[in-house]
Amino acid sequence: QVQLVESGGGLVQAGGSLRLSCAASRSVFSIEFMGWYRQAPGKQRELVAVILSGGSINYADSVKGRFTISRDNAKNTVYLQMNSLKPEDTAVYYCYAEPPSPGYWGQGTNVTVSS
Repeated sequence: QVQLVESGGGLVQAGGSLRLSCAASRSVFSIEFMGWYRQAPGKQRELVAVILSGGSINYADSVKGRFTISRDNAKNTVYLQMNSLKPEDTAVYYCYAEPPSPGYWGQGTNVTVSS
């Protein structure tokens, strides 16, 4: 089992930056799949960025070049650095871990980008 706690959300103006953190209750180095998802009001939850245990990283097309996912194995934490934020990035952001299956979700952190 993995407990995940997100932090770092908030209100920011368009063009600004935020860094989200996801603290895990176990080593993130050995977790096969860790990712950030987001869910905007009235929309389905979507994958934003993923980092695999081998180090492979993928991003949704909508955030490529603006967001960066990384992990700190010593702190058991995965980060999402978000730059050049747009109003359409407004959503609840969730951390997800799949050690392998089953997967676990964090409680979410709100990100609001004002225009």
